[in-house]
Amino acid sequence: MKHLTRRIFSVSVFPVVMTAAVAGALALMHRGIEPATAIAAPVVASFVFILVFERIFPYQRSWLRSRGDVPVDAAFAVTDFFVERVVQLLVAPAAAAAGGWLTMTIGAGLWPHRWPLVAQLALALVFAELFKYWGHRLMHEWDWLWRFHAVHHSVPRLYWLNASRFHPVDIGIDTVLGVSSLALVGCSPQVVALFLLVTAVHGFFQHCNLELRLGPLNWFFSMAELHRWHHSRTVAEANNNYGNNVIVWDVVFGTRFLPADREPPEDVGLCDLPTFPMTFAAQMAAPFRWREIKADSAAAVAGSASGVATQDA
Repeated sequence: MKHLTRRIFSVSVFPVVMTAAVAGALALMHRGIEPATAIAAPVVASFVFILVFERIFPYQRSWLRSRGDVPVDAAFAVTDFFVERVVQLLVAPAAAAAGGWLTMTIGAGLWPHRWPLVAQLALALVFAELFKYWGHRLMHEWDWLWRFHAVHHSVPRLYWLNASRFHPVDIGIDTVLGVSSLALVGCSPQVVALFLLVTAVHGFFQHCNLELRLGPLNWFFSMAELHRWHHSRTVAEANNNYGNNVIVWDVVFGTRFLPADREPPEDVGLCDLPTFPMTFAAQMAAPFRWREIKADSAAAVAGSASGVATQDA
């Protein structure tokens, strides 16, 4: 019976909670509540739910143990909240103005406003992900950007709160790519708010320590089963599954990775940067000490290899 309960939970929890969050936000909007305010309660309810059930149905029991990472992740959560809001306030109006000019130039609207809101939300997730996908992929492939994104991959375990461990430059770029692309094509405030709601709730689930089995939904959502491989210490495994919300563009560009013959690794983090700092202040400064960190890490790796060789001899 316990096994059956766990199985039902793993299959149903994400679609049920996500559906409830979107439905709740829509209900509040229909009551006249501003979209930005309407999404707050569903987001909070979702993360409280995940926080509680990580203790009941954990994917990895070892990930329940704090590694001194909770204060760091909490500090990044507060920092990123304000960074995202500032970027949205600065970027959205300019992108909307550019979108208005583009619409006048073309002589037709760029966004299907007559579609049902849920259909518009699905389109927004796929459309904005194209820009977020390439931004995320470049974070891995371009060393100048990797220095910022490495902060996110420094997490020693996966649980709901480290969905917020991003350097402000990293989260700023991602927010610009997502919000500006939607504002440019004329998305309504309701659709943008729902997009931000799904991004937040999906992020909690994507990093959560919950037993999840999404089956066919793993061909649309970039959920935990896929994203745990993205945090692998093996570079060939980690440089896949770039989708933030949906995995569609990974499928198109050949970077979807979900092997059927093994489970994602329990040991996650940075494989080639053993001296990467782990405190909040040091991680904020890390991109600006990048050469020093890489040099120290290379020396540490070489020293470790030398020690192993000596023991073998």
